Amino acid sequence: MKFVTFIKKDGVSRAGWMLGNHHVVDMFETSKGKLPCNMLSFLDKQEEYMDIISSLSEPLESVYALDEVEIVSPLPNPRSFRDFYAFEQHVKTARQNRGLDMIPEWYEIPVFYFSNHMAIKGPNQVITRPSKCEWLDYELEIACVIGKEGTNIKASEVEDYIFGYCILNDWSARDLQRQEMKVGLGPAKGKDFATSIGPVIITKDELESFRTLKGYDLDMTAKVNGELLSKGNFKDIHYSFGEMIERASDGVTLYPGEIIGSGTVGSGCILELGTEVHRWLEPGDEVELEITGLGVLKNRIG
Repeated sequence: MKFVTFIKKDGVSRAGWMLGNHHVVDMFETSKGKLPCNMLSFLDKQEEYMDIISSLSEPLESVYALDEVEIVSPLPNPRSFRDFYAFEQHVKTARQNRGLDMIPEWYEIPVFYFSNHMAIKGPNQVITRPSKCEWLDYELEIACVIGKEGTNIKASEVEDYIFGYCILNDWSARDLQRQEMKVGLGPAKGKDFATSIGPVIITKDELESFRTLKGYDLDMTAKVNGELLSKGNFKDIHYSFGEMIERASDGVTLYPGEIIGSGTVGSGCILELGTEVHRWLEPGDEVELEITGLGVLKNRIG
């Protein structure tokens, strides 16, 4: 299933799911209040609520055409957002471009940072470039959404804890990031102004036919103003989401509604490509990320 959050014409926000390619279902209305209004509450009891969805009889009520609603971030208020650094090509190339060798420790543990989970943006939402930033960048990533509480989760058991996946754009103010990371802490201000996810959260069963050893065989592309800049594949990831979640949950409880980002796929940002390939992003630019099965996530720079 493909879960969404949308705004109706009366301004009311609802969670639901896609019905085909052109309609959405209001989960609260169609279940007569048995299902919640928002995605975070749904994830808290998603196993119970998925059973309720299975029991609903057709034809479903409260179905809206896409042109009747505004699709927003499928999970506007995640409980947290950890972003990993899991694609080897991205790490190697980005460091080479700065005259740096690969870090041996990168091969020992999957590492992550916490970003601002209160600055989540959705599809078609305008991204405001920070006032002190001149080097604005996109990052082409995939994210998983936690659907079950757990501590010290083993990589081999992680499928029980993942609810689904979505596209993630980890917007980066590279000049701010470069300055602050010289101090040895971060990134923080280089990242905390916006992160886009969407347009849907697709449940993991929908991707089973694409499964590979470390992830899924999903093409990942990024375009700026219609020009293809980045092209990679999720299957090239070095650390699986199982390994990432095992690391994140080591001595820590993960809860439904937390987001785990993969880090940037190889070639998936301007920092890695180089400004000779494309300049830094400027107001008016449109960035379009696409991942097989997950849809297209577009944002314009304001």
